[in-house]
Amino acid sequence: MSTRRKPSSVDARLHQVFEAPIDELYEMAVLPDASPALTRALELRSFLALAEEQVARVRDRVHAATAADRDMGELSSDALRFDAQWLEAALDARNGYLAAVDKLLRSMPPTGHRTQPVRMAQAQVTTARPTAVAAPAPQRAGAARAR
Repeated sequence: MSTRRKPSSVDARLHQVFEAPIDELYEMAVLPDASPALTRALELRSFLALAEEQVARVRDRVHAATAADRDMGELSSDALRFDAQWLEAALDARNGYLAAVDKLLRSMPPTGHRTQPVRMAQAQVTTARPTAVAAPAPQRAGAARAR
């Protein structure tokens, strides 16, 4: 199964931020004008999906080995210690990818501020400048003629 089809804990957030389902985001990422942020977010998402799968596998293996109906004679402290090391490594990877995705998404402008509000702010600044500049100019001209 490709990482594109594996679920991850950031799927809903990516859907919200980029305003499209995960499958569509992967399709958008291969287009020539794809956003670098989208490409990076999906790359991190793929790594995260693998790390989360590893965490789940080790967790399930530990649960199976320590199940109440299992024979205690089958328990191995060496195997559990090894699984604990694997789990620690997988959790470290997961936490690192989650932090990277979070940092990337926090550095992006909010969805609503990407287009229209920026244009409106620029239009307000543009209309405010001529009024502020035009008003003082006639006063100075009149003061210069009076001298």
